Amino acid sequence: MLLLAQLPRIPPDSVPVIGRFWNTPIFTIGQTPVTAATLVTFGVLLFLSVVVARLAAVGTRRTLSRRAGGDMGAIAVTARLVNYGVLLVGFGVAVQTIGVNLGALFTAGAFFAVAIGFAMQNIAQNFVAGVILLVERVIKPGDILEIEGRVVKVTGMGLRATVARTRDEEDIIIPNSVLSQNTVTNYTLRDQTYRLRATVGVSYGSDLDAVKEILLAAADRIPERLDDPAPRVILTEFGDSAVLFELAIWIHDPWTARQIKSNLNEMIWHGLKAGGIVIPFPQRDVHLIAPSS
Repeated sequence: MLLLAQLPRIPPDSVPVIGRFWNTPIFTIGQTPVTAATLVTFGVLLFLSVVVARLAAVGTRRTLSRRAGGDMGAIAVTARLVNYGVLLVGFGVAVQTIGVNLGALFTAGAFFAVAIGFAMQNIAQNFVAGVILLVERVIKPGDILEIEGRVVKVTGMGLRATVARTRDEEDIIIPNSVLSQNTVTNYTLRDQTYRLRATVGVSYGSDLDAVKEILLAAADRIPERLDDPAPRVILTEFGDSAVLFELAIWIHDPWTARQIKSNLNEMIWHGLKAGGIVIPFPQRDVHLIAPSS
């Protein structure tokens, strides 16, 4: 009882003042007055929407990860779409709960939205392209792409841009419109099988059958090579100074193709040298004409 007696008491006259403060209109959207209580309710609902969206994304990621053979790239894209969907629904619920008419809100902001659309045309274009990429899933995190002459690995996808990492350990930010409008090679769209080619020229006096055997033996020394499809040797061209051969092998990881090709070239070099096959230098015939007296 003594503790209750010592607690401060709110003066009765202050209650109507607080009520008037919370219920006094601050501004109007369309025909709906917005009060301090309305703004607080709107903020709380938005906060709850963000929390629920994150929990839903985490739950989706964990649920899909438990499935056998789950694609981590597809799981990440699905979780992000769930996050955006819950945020969109939560925003709509928040707006409707505080009594704001969405139709009136959209009508009031139509001209402003058009002006912003012209000013932010590139951002809007990248946003739409990002939505298309996330829905179609032709490009996913973890995919290996060739774009603008560079091979990159996708590490993250957003609604505006995609983050990728190069073989030189550099992170690059690619606008989504570039991926959706340009020709992009996706080496891992259906599978990770990658065809690796090595070209070599031998002298015209070489035994062609021996060259083929040496090239196939060099391919057998590459541990990363797939057995199916089998290595192939193709005579591609009769050049000016050499007969050109192409050795093709298939590997499972396109990201390591650069190092594997280096190893393959070394095996070819040692094999041709051991077999006495000459790799000729470019040759040119020079004719000297004596000056007339």
